Amino acid sequence: MPTNFTVVPVEDTPLSDPDYDGEILKEEDKEEPDMEAEPYSGEDTLRETSSLISTDHDDSIYGKNMALYEDEMDSTPMVSSLLNKLANYTNITQGVIEHEEAESEEGIQRVTVKGPQMGTFIGVFLPCMQNILGVILFLRLTWIVGTAGIMEALAVIFMCCSCTMLTAISMSAIATNGVVPAGGSYYMISRALGPEFGGAVGLCFYLGTTFAGSMYILGTMEIFLTYIMPTANVFNVQELHWMQNNMRIYGTCCLAIMTLVVFVGVKYVNKLALIFLSCVVLSIMAIYAGVIQSAIKPPNFQICLLGNRILKNHDTFDKCLKTEVINNVTSPTKLWTLFCKGDLGNATCDEYFTLNNLTEIQAVPGLLSKAISENMWGHYGQYMSIVEKKELNSIGASDIMDKSISTPYVLNDIATFFTLLVGIYFPSVTGIMAGSNRSGDLRDPQRSIPTGTILAIVTTSLIYISCVVLFGACIEGVVLRDKYGDSVKNTLVVSTLAWPSSWVIVIGSFFSCCGAGLQSLTGAPRILQAIARDGIIPFLQVFGHSKANGEPTWALLLTAAICEIGILIGSLDYVAPILSMFFLMCYLFVNLACAVQTLLRTPNWRPRFKFYHWSLSFLGMSLSFSLMFVSSWFYALFVILLAGCIYKYIEYRGAEKEWGDGIRGLSLNAARYALIKLEEAPPHTKNWRQAFPAHFQCYLNIIILEKNLRQISYNSSSRPQLLVLLKLDSDLGVKHPRLLSFTSQLKAGKGLTIVCSVLEGTYMARGADAKLSEQNIKAAMAKEKTKGFCHVVVSSNQRDGFSHLIQSAGLGGMKHNAVLVAWPANWKQSESSLSWKNFIETIRETTAANQALLVAKNIDTFPINQDRLAEGTIDVWWIVHDGGLLMLLPFLLRQHKVWRKCKMRIFTVAQMDDNSIQMKKDLQTFLYHLRLEAKVEVVEMHAGDISAFTYEKTLVMEQRSQMLKQMQLSKTEREREPQLIHDRNTKSHAVQNDKPTLMSDRVHMTWTKEKLLSERNRLREANMTVRDIFNMKPEWENLDQTNVRRMHTAVKLNEVVVNKSQEAQLVLLNMPGPPKNQGGDENYMEFLEVLTEGLERVLLVRGGGREVITIYS
Repeated sequence: MPTNFTVVPVEDTPLSDPDYDGEILKEEDKEEPDMEAEPYSGEDTLRETSSLISTDHDDSIYGKNMALYEDEMDSTPMVSSLLNKLANYTNITQGVIEHEEAESEEGIQRVTVKGPQMGTFIGVFLPCMQNILGVILFLRLTWIVGTAGIMEALAVIFMCCSCTMLTAISMSAIATNGVVPAGGSYYMISRALGPEFGGAVGLCFYLGTTFAGSMYILGTMEIFLTYIMPTANVFNVQELHWMQNNMRIYGTCCLAIMTLVVFVGVKYVNKLALIFLSCVVLSIMAIYAGVIQSAIKPPNFQICLLGNRILKNHDTFDKCLKTEVINNVTSPTKLWTLFCKGDLGNATCDEYFTLNNLTEIQAVPGLLSKAISENMWGHYGQYMSIVEKKELNSIGASDIMDKSISTPYVLNDIATFFTLLVGIYFPSVTGIMAGSNRSGDLRDPQRSIPTGTILAIVTTSLIYISCVVLFGACIEGVVLRDKYGDSVKNTLVVSTLAWPSSWVIVIGSFFSCCGAGLQSLTGAPRILQAIARDGIIPFLQVFGHSKANGEPTWALLLTAAICEIGILIGSLDYVAPILSMFFLMCYLFVNLACAVQTLLRTPNWRPRFKFYHWSLSFLGMSLSFSLMFVSSWFYALFVILLAGCIYKYIEYRGAEKEWGDGIRGLSLNAARYALIKLEEAPPHTKNWRQAFPAHFQCYLNIIILEKNLRQISYNSSSRPQLLVLLKLDSDLGVKHPRLLSFTSQLKAGKGLTIVCSVLEGTYMARGADAKLSEQNIKAAMAKEKTKGFCHVVVSSNQRDGFSHLIQSAGLGGMKHNAVLVAWPANWKQSESSLSWKNFIETIRETTAANQALLVAKNIDTFPINQDRLAEGTIDVWWIVHDGGLLMLLPFLLRQHKVWRKCKMRIFTVAQMDDNSIQMKKDLQTFLYHLRLEAKVEVVEMHAGDISAFTYEKTLVMEQRSQMLKQMQLSKTEREREPQLIHDRNTKSHAVQNDKPTLMSDRVHMTWTKEKLLSERNRLREANMTVRDIFNMKPEWENLDQTNVRRMHTAVKLNEVVVNKSQEAQLVLLNMPGPPKNQGGDENYMEFLEVLTEGLERVLLVRGGGREVITIYS
């Protein structure tokens, strides 16, 4: 339950000081804005307010509860403020580049547009169904079944559907690995594999979608010219090349009309989509109804065979007879005239016609017939070979045929073989990305895309499998091999099975192809626009422009031009393998992306879809690659060469992008592996002279390999690249070996780890100690199974040594982005203040270098690698948002077997004006988008009364601080640069009438003994000596109210954290920022000590100022 505190308003002024003039100081600061601009350091403020937080702090905004974090609210906002922005965030279609610019420049942006509302069924399932079920099902599936046979047709379907199912599994993993903005599949691939692969595969996907438009338009025209209005043909359809000319002319006209419709407005296409989908559904229902009807009463479609050869019948003959008797007179039939010339008595006839009889059989014998046994195996044929029914006997004729007689046989217009059928069929399963392309319009893409896509693939696969079996069981084999239905009076073969009318399927398939063509012309320009707006291919940037309403006009024109190339090919059978290559290339890289991300185990790879494995992705990738060469080896080589050229062009001329992709993560791992190998053994004697050049060349190769990894330390998908700062004992052994254990648990052998330490002195004197220390550290690393690099430096002092390591450790792009140190234990009891002063300076160094900092408190109680925490929790106290590292660390720890069984809990703090219920909902939504499983709890901390305990703690802290200053004063008197110490009681505030004097005190100067004596005399005139300042016992009313507020924050937060997380295995907490000058360093340490008091294991975390976790894929 949330912890509630009583709301008792208390003024942040001394309790009993009527002369308090804090407001006067504020006014003076406002009147003198240039004072802060002076280069100045030292304890020169009247009160120590500016040492920890700014003096212009507004209590009405933050109150006393968050005083520890006030100083950095501009760069690290409160969680409540962040969640308020998240509550107004949406991923509605804005374009890929807009999303990334919004995230990189302003964090998470507030968007005021209406959120998407599409669910799984409307947004994913139906679009995938519409794209998968289409032209191939109605125009070519019967022909594939008749040619390949049921068994081989099922093998074709199994291979293609397996490829798409495995790809859908990989795509589901990528799609659920964060929000996928507009750009769909291209966005997922490019962000997973980088700009080079992303651009190459994106263009392949674009070309595949464009040629799919050509295929659908050719299918539309084939239905129109062959089955709906054959009289509209311009050229003679008896010749194959003339039929292709008809397709080219009408296809070009159809393309122009569709382009105009898309140009006028996509809204019309979307409105018609439901109509087109209804046509598909009705057509499929008509097929199944016809199958049932054929079992009861087969449809009356008769075909005529001469011997075993099937004959064309475009209403050219009405009887399957050579002669007929009319009024006792034998007369030739119309069929006879097709094979013979002359009168019946002395006619010259085709030899095969003379030797063989005519047979009339049912085209659709029905479900209960024995057709399934005849259609079980394939009947492949050569180009222009006659379609024959092998089960019937026939008398062969000589190969010499009378060229003057045009025989009406049904011929194979192309040579048929198994691999050709694979290439022609594969486009029928390429609609699986229709749902991911609409990701920006989905209410919940992470659930809808996997569910809808996989359900659509399963449904369509069952439809295709059932259709193959039913077609083979109901329709005669020679009719199935009759591609254009010439033997059934120019009727679409699949429509012969339809009920109640064959026109249901003819009209339904026509509108289905029209709708699919419009969808292709709508989707392809948007893919090109997304590629152009990414700027990875310079010459395509013109296609990123759009109309005022966002329609990509220039991209549409280029799409129409490329689509026209496919139409000029003139045959659906020749276009289908081309687009199969492009889609197979796309699917190959989708699987590759998933496999790479899974094997690398990058922190950002956290898919909500759990039913994936790298082996399935590898199998899908191998199957896609195999199908490319099975379908057409020369098309496969062409597409691979094209993709390779695009890759090299982007690498040479394209813009550099940092997308946190897996290929760069793979390069980082390869580089790390190469460097570790170099350290395993010294160079051989034969290579001694070339040892340094060889090493340098290896380093150079690594840098070339990772030339785009210069910002790898800021990569949101990479692990923390750790610089571990160790301390050594008197024997030069590792003082805290469990710090290395924690490192290995956090890193799991992935990414970059550099373990360093510093020895005081000179290298000439301590060179041997440095080598011994390095050997000891390496031995400890091996014992704790910490993979990484080790380095020990010798410096005049530890402060400078750590500073140099923070600045210069690493090589090229392989630099650390986080620093791990142990808390300086017993810092209060230490005779020297160097330990905690070096610690605070390390915090400042990492902050200035934009690096994250992890401070392990009570490190000696942390578990070792052999421990197994059976139960417990990892508690995250998320007070301020400083990049998301606090959320990422528990996820990384739980990947290790030590912490695997621990649950994650996230606590955040609500202030008086916050809606804690809404904060909890927003935080749960945020965690859902981050794909993190954790229990969420919002703790309410209202502005409570400052307790006596807080005042006592502050009093003790300030007394100790004054004692330390008194001890320091004796030292500074002997040095050249002592600093002025001001009066801390209320009487000293009265000495502010002379403002120029105050100004002079704020100027940094070099002090001399004479100036110090002069300043002492001035203070004596104010009835206060320097020693009196230190001997004075401060009372509550004279305490620094900034310190009181900060102590109040530490005490109250500690109470809440201990109450909720005392039994936790590990507590992660936002680390407050250090004071901006050294005036309050000892107070800062005291605040951290109070904040973490009573907790066994604590990890204080400071972000590096950059986002390390993202909701995007």
